[in-house]
Amino acid sequence: MVETEAGYQILGTNHTSFTVSNLDRSVAFFRDCLGFTLTSRAGRDRRIIEIVVGVIGADIEVAYLTGAGHVVELIQYLSPDDRMRIQCRPCDTGFAHLAFDVVNIEALIVAAGEYDFQPVASPVKIGSGGPNGGRRVCYMRDHDGVTIELIESPRNAWQLAPNESVS
Repeated sequence: MVETEAGYQILGTNHTSFTVSNLDRSVAFFRDCLGFTLTSRAGRDRRIIEIVVGVIGADIEVAYLTGAGHVVELIQYLSPDDRMRIQCRPCDTGFAHLAFDVVNIEALIVAAGEYDFQPVASPVKIGSGGPNGGRRVCYMRDHDGVTIELIESPRNAWQLAPNESVS
């Protein structure tokens, strides 16, 4: 919990959301490849959604999946008809991604390929500095541009015995 001088509090993270073109395909990736659990999937009241998102004619179906201590919301817009696909690059303002600490990064990359997630490049070791120094990192993207970052510690450091160190 974070309490501010202004008197409000941030209690925690509720979810991370991605807008996708095919809800079935995206749910399958998070559920069948990443091992998340589908907790909810349903449409929403169009009148309320128009107000919340500020898009006239918005009609959506939403899926929530839970895994790895996080909730992911996937939204497929059924309307309006003038919706479009954007292609953000990591350097473009507004770009976002979801990062996971993983074990066996290569195996996950292969498994994700079955769901049309492709690595941007092979995993690379980050040099010293920053919280990911010494770890191997790989960005993967699907056809919608949803980007997942995989981060693997040397010898999977989070699994070491308490008095064992990473060399």
